[in-house]
Amino acid sequence: MKIDIQHELRQILTLAMADAGLSASWPAEAPLEFSLASGFGDIANNSALRLASLLKKPPLEVARTLVAAMQQRIPESAAREYIKEIKAEGAGFINVYLSEGYFYELLREILVKGGDCARSDLGKGKRVLVEFVSANPTGPLSVAHARQAVVGDALANILGYLGFRADKEYYLNDEGNQINILGGSVQLRLRELNGEKIDFPENYYQGEYIVDIAREIKAKQLTVEDFPAYSGQVILDVIKQELKDFGVTFDTWFSQKELRTSGKIQETLDSLKQQKHLYEEDGALWFKSTAFGDDKDRVVIKSDGAYTYLAPDIAYHREKFKRGYEWLINLWGPDHHGYINRLKAAVMALGGNADSLSVIIVQLATIFRDGKLVEMSTRKGQYITLREVLDEVGIDASRFFFLMRKTNSHLNFDLETAKKQTPENPVYYIQYAHARICSIVRQSQTKPDAATLAVHLLKEKEELALLKKLWQFSYILKICYLTADPYMLTVYLQEAAESFHKFYDKHKVLGTDIQLTQARLGLISAARIVLAQGLKLIGVSQPEQM
Repeated sequence: MKIDIQHELRQILTLAMADAGLSASWPAEAPLEFSLASGFGDIANNSALRLASLLKKPPLEVARTLVAAMQQRIPESAAREYIKEIKAEGAGFINVYLSEGYFYELLREILVKGGDCARSDLGKGKRVLVEFVSANPTGPLSVAHARQAVVGDALANILGYLGFRADKEYYLNDEGNQINILGGSVQLRLRELNGEKIDFPENYYQGEYIVDIAREIKAKQLTVEDFPAYSGQVILDVIKQELKDFGVTFDTWFSQKELRTSGKIQETLDSLKQQKHLYEEDGALWFKSTAFGDDKDRVVIKSDGAYTYLAPDIAYHREKFKRGYEWLINLWGPDHHGYINRLKAAVMALGGNADSLSVIIVQLATIFRDGKLVEMSTRKGQYITLREVLDEVGIDASRFFFLMRKTNSHLNFDLETAKKQTPENPVYYIQYAHARICSIVRQSQTKPDAATLAVHLLKEKEELALLKKLWQFSYILKICYLTADPYMLTVYLQEAAESFHKFYDKHKVLGTDIQLTQARLGLISAARIVLAQGLKLIGVSQPEQM
């Protein structure tokens, strides 16, 4: 829109604080932000609550002082015709009520811009690398990996839509102990196939896929030395296909083996040593991570000369920065939580800012079938794989359900609910709203003209509620960026679909009043655009018929 309502409100509040003599009390580093109101108004600001603690006054009293000063400044603002009222309410919030004219203008804009209706240059072209999944190629992807996959993919999509240059990367742990155990597991299964009785070690991989690889190796008559690499490649091919079928593609697959053979790990350690960030003790080489906020120093080369996990990770992140990325986002499982501080310390030692690395912990998903918990064990091969979920419930329900809780919260995934073709299934509920709108528009055989719509006829409670819900789309995407979590978009899409259904269940779109019909067609067309774009960002299809 021509008017950035948030910018205008911030200006009004800044001037009001000066008029009320409160500017000196406001911390210089604290922005004056307006967010979606909860229960009151359309936009809210909590500055009065913060000022109240500094001034030792009741928050509501401070809010009333600021509101009075803001009202004096509104006539000077470019947004004056869009601000209906400003009130001090609740615990001390400054709540802004916008005029219907503001939402009518927004409706026209959505119809004109289509899928770009909420696109912005918020990221200003900043290069972001989202690294996720990065599972060892030692077995099929589990539901834990699946959740990481869809969170990372959706987050990268949203960041790209908001003006960041976001790339997706899979860090391939294609060497080391786990790959050797994989090769050993296959070797033992091959010996079983040849008639030997094997006492299988507890820490070896025991899934049926190991037997399948052993059969392939037997047919090809490969040598023992080839087992780890061959087995890893077979599983990697499976992983790539599963991710592709899940709608997840990566811009780059970064190999740890290639990182080591290139000499870049040693090059990185040499650089840190020159900067005196490393020291030797007890025959090992240590990273002085406590100098950068870690709770203890970390070994990078053990006394036997082998690298620890941290050494290649530091080199890998150095390479990310050298490739021009300014913001690194890593999605990790909950078992990696204790690793965050040491990696942030490494980033700072490399010359980066602590905020240039964001680590998102994606909690596990628990699968239920017929109301019963599905027990899982990766080692024993007793777990639900991504492939099984895709085959059972499909890509749309799979992606949506894996996003339905905050990434830092445990997720319960009910397979039976995900398969239902009823409003009880949230993805079906949203897609049905989209398809229903498409059907109405097809039936009308006309396309609403944004320039000539009699938008002022949209006065019903449900019409305005739907308009306001569409307006929230851009705010929700910004929340997803600020939290580095696409979860809120799934909540929003359910609410937007509900707003449409409530409107349509109460009001007829195709009626005898041509102007009202066109206005309502414009309204639901805008709803379709927003629903479609939201579904597209999370990688869920937008059916036109159901």
